[in-house]
Amino acid sequence: MSRQLLSRIAEAIERLGPQSPDIPDLSACDAFVWHVDPERLDPVPFVNRIDLGLLVGIDRARDTLLANTRQFANGHSANNALVWGARGMGKSSLVKAVHKVVSAESPLCLIEIQREDLPSIGRLMHLLRGPEQRFLLFCDDLSFGYEDNHYKSLKAILDGGIEGRPDNVLFYATSNRRHLMPRDMIENERSTAISPSEAVDEKVSLSDRFGLWLGVHPCSQDQYLAMIRRYCNAYRVEISDETLRTEAIEWQRTRGSRSGRVAWQYFCDLAGRKGISVN
Repeated sequence: MSRQLLSRIAEAIERLGPQSPDIPDLSACDAFVWHVDPERLDPVPFVNRIDLGLLVGIDRARDTLLANTRQFANGHSANNALVWGARGMGKSSLVKAVHKVVSAESPLCLIEIQREDLPSIGRLMHLLRGPEQRFLLFCDDLSFGYEDNHYKSLKAILDGGIEGRPDNVLFYATSNRRHLMPRDMIENERSTAISPSEAVDEKVSLSDRFGLWLGVHPCSQDQYLAMIRRYCNAYRVEISDETLRTEAIEWQRTRGSRSGRVAWQYFCDLAGRKGISVN
């Protein structure tokens, strides 16, 4: 076999192997998205988020997460956090808004990772272990279903394995479920297992590994209206209280729900009718 052919075979085998991630200048931007195939960190010049002051009805979660994030950014001990609760109540908006406030005070880089990419989180942590910067990993809408083993990968950052979690990395997640898995899945495994208490312990205990559990609950009608009024004030959209109340309540009825997301959707419609762009 010729040397040229051997060289071509070696090059082909190398191309089939895992490629080194493309690492950008992590100090050039304060937000990135982690992608796989190929593994890389893509900078996000403009993060889609709202100001922390516009979030209504989640004061306790806001204050606790803000304090925890400041501790971490300042080089002190802090907890991984799970923000869970009602749909559309600003869980992911809270994480991004807190990052905006804290990163303006101390250097802090936000890195978003998709749930389906969790198996690569160990390699991502390896890349982040070296730099002196501090990194906040963020996974939005985290949950696990039947035959889903991605939760095992998450333990690498929550528990750290033999190396331990890097001191400069913290993990925040949002979820509609406190235990990150459907209730019927928990009950089914408990009822069919030989040892019911152990059948789901590994999955349920995953949420226990978060040092902070921050619950976000459905808003009242007064909070819903207050959200919209705060948006109007922030973007200088003029409307009377009576008209706002009538239109906003009708809007929620057509949607069949009331939440921060519904409030924002009504406000976007209102702003558009007033000729104001808020996007």
